[in-house]
Amino acid sequence: MEFSKQFELINTIPKAELHVHIEGTFEPELMFSIAERNAIRLKYNSVEDLRAAYNFNNLQEFLDIYYAGAFVLLHEQDFYDLTMAYLKKCHEENVVHTEIFFDPQTHTDRGVPLELVVNGILQACIDARNQWGISYRLIPNFLRHLSEEEAIKTFNEALKFGELFTAFGLDSSEVGHPPVKFKKVFDMVRAEGFKTVAHAGEEGPAQNVWDAMQLLQVSRIDHGVRSIDDPKLLEELARKKMPLTVCPLSNLKLKVVDVMADHPLKQLLDNNIVATVNSDDPAYFGGYLNANFQAVTTALNLSCDDIITLAANSFKASFLPHEKIQLWLNKISHLKF
Repeated sequence: MEFSKQFELINTIPKAELHVHIEGTFEPELMFSIAERNAIRLKYNSVEDLRAAYNFNNLQEFLDIYYAGAFVLLHEQDFYDLTMAYLKKCHEENVVHTEIFFDPQTHTDRGVPLELVVNGILQACIDARNQWGISYRLIPNFLRHLSEEEAIKTFNEALKFGELFTAFGLDSSEVGHPPVKFKKVFDMVRAEGFKTVAHAGEEGPAQNVWDAMQLLQVSRIDHGVRSIDDPKLLEELARKKMPLTVCPLSNLKLKVVDVMADHPLKQLLDNNIVATVNSDDPAYFGGYLNANFQAVTTALNLSCDDIITLAANSFKASFLPHEKIQLWLNKISHLKF
């Protein structure tokens, strides 16, 4: 089937990205460059060897190499370069707003001051806003394979930079680390006036989505594809207009789905879910935002109307102020295709 019309629309329509881990945008070429600058020897001999290692059987295998890559990030300039490389991709793909996840504990646990991490990411965002008009939000995530006590410690430290953050999230290994493990720290986060988001229903069951909504009181669910297993949950997600930040290429690469044709994104849309498309960890999973749109469009036979709905959903589900959301929705509604 010919998808040229859809692909042209994907390339030109304004989009927001709501689920991207800045550490997961670390392309091998940049990783080697920063490693050399910081006199760190990688265990891979070349960019090609490193790319060849990006063949994961599950989430944990990916996380192992993800954390190894982050090890070379030591200085404010490193985080600036990493973030600016991603934002340049946003500019190329007409991503006009991005809500960037980062993992403080991945860096502070190895002695990198949080101030360096935040300042590097923030300055790149400011520069990209000034150069290209890209708006942004910053969302620190707690690592769920660590203890809630460690999350609380991280949250208290992050409060020093609180005016820079919109929400706090929860990521890393879902299996064995249900949402209830982090109820106390999420209560603390909301008490300080921040929004909350959480990875749920990726490798874990649909029950984790229920728990993220009920126990953590999240504003949106990251991934959430296992919601398709629970008809009552689908009804509740639609009723509450609870957004799902879906990451198709990630789901394929981590074997959440065997083939893209099995991906539930179209079913989620058909159930009136506020589903969005995102890239998650694009350097590791084979594509930035437009590549994710293209992959599901081809595999699921998405129409131009589906693509417009997904782009509109990305703004509806964002943490932009209402007037900015309406501005982008108006622009999308007047597109000619």
